[in-house]
Amino acid sequence: MIPLIKTSDADAIFSTINELTPEEKTKEVRQLVSEIQHAKKVTDASMPRKVIQLNSYFEAKFEKNEQLIAMTLVLPKAADLEANRLSLFSPLGVALIGYKEGDRVEWPLPVGRRIIQILKVKNPETVPAS
Repeated sequence: MIPLIKTSDADAIFSTINELTPEEKTKEVRQLVSEIQHAKKVTDASMPRKVIQLNSYFEAKFEKNEQLIAMTLVLPKAADLEANRLSLFSPLGVALIGYKEGDRVEWPLPVGRRIIQILKVKNPETVPAS
């Protein structure tokens, strides 16, 4: 599976990465750069609605232990785990960006290699305003 990345998301991500100090350019950031470089770039208008992108709400489960998670993927400055806002620069954020509802993603996490099933994806234009 090749992930899909909106060109506007790629631009925002690289802009954020360029602001990082050398110490902040972690293994996950390097993996993210590699993922984006190998991803298929699409325009905002042609991005399928069920693909995880910046500001996507998603529900997923870890296949090993059936743990369910529901989060929104955001840039690091907006991350807040207590509010279920996951940093794109986290291992899980890097693993899921660009994959779609229904995909099974295998990725190395700090706790070991895991398979994550993406159950549901909602993007800002499909999330009702509160």
